[in-house]
Amino acid sequence: MVAKISAYEESRRKRMEENKKRMEALNLHKLSRALKISTPTKSSPMKRSKPRVVEKQVVVVRRSSRVANKPAPFFKEVVLDRVVIPRRISKARDLSNRVYATDEARAKAMEKAEKLQSDLGSDYPIFIKSMLQSHVTGGFWLGLPVDFCRRNLPRRDDVITLIDEEADEYQVIYLARKNGLSGGWKGFAVAH
Repeated sequence: MVAKISAYEESRRKRMEENKKRMEALNLHKLSRALKISTPTKSSPMKRSKPRVVEKQVVVVRRSSRVANKPAPFFKEVVLDRVVIPRRISKARDLSNRVYATDEARAKAMEKAEKLQSDLGSDYPIFIKSMLQSHVTGGFWLGLPVDFCRRNLPRRDDVITLIDEEADEYQVIYLARKNGLSGGWKGFAVAH
């Protein structure tokens, strides 16, 4: 059974036959064969460059005078087992013996702090902060007011000294990016 050819395919076939007759009339197929067979007699006018050869030179490694007479070091790969740092096992904290300040004790501490603030005057940078459980038990971290830190403390981590009423000094680590006191704060908190 012969399939019927569409109009497009019929016109395409006719166009291809016409093009083939034109090419034969112009002898294009003979010319293309002649070009393939003939070899060029002249080389191209472009100068051919030689491939670049880089000479590798063996250079003696410079050594200081103290190791010049010693043999070259020999390195050997050693496979080590992964170092595992033991983690602390967190124990459940006994919160039954925690001491919470009474309202009277808080009021008394606030009065004492305000009196100290007025006695010091404006010569010293000062702020008052009521302590929370996390400041004085367990975490031992004291977050400071951001505006106080920006005005009065260094812009990088540093060690600062806390001085209490009895002139006892405590070295603590100030963490600038976190605006707080960390290492050494526990010693100060426990002592007070």
